[in-house]
Amino acid sequence: MKEIKFYKTPSGKIPVKEFLDSLSAKHAQKVIWVLELIEKLDQIPVQYFKKLKNTNDIWEVRARIGSNSFRLLGFTDDGKFIILTNGFPKKSQKTPKQEIDLAKQRKADYLSRKGGT
Repeated sequence: MKEIKFYKTPSGKIPVKEFLDSLSAKHAQKVIWVLELIEKLDQIPVQYFKKLKNTNDIWEVRARIGSNSFRLLGFTDDGKFIILTNGFPKKSQKTPKQEIDLAKQRKADYLSRKGGT
């Protein structure tokens, strides 16, 4: 079983929480359901959780509600935790490069601060 954690910026902001708070109650409920599924299942269906290619271990949480798709990006930490770094509504086939770059940047920040403690 994995535990999902949200990345916290050096200034104390939690971007994924802010993203979830910006969603309607129905949309947020579905995204949270997917997160709970990921925490509970040993084998997570790729429709909900998928490693992005060519990204140095960036993973994508996928939630779909009708015609709306939402993505949360993050990475695994020690195989026990999934650290989610950012979220966005998905409007195109490809995951936007700037969102992947943001996840990579936050991963590097997290790992450097974790190593420094």
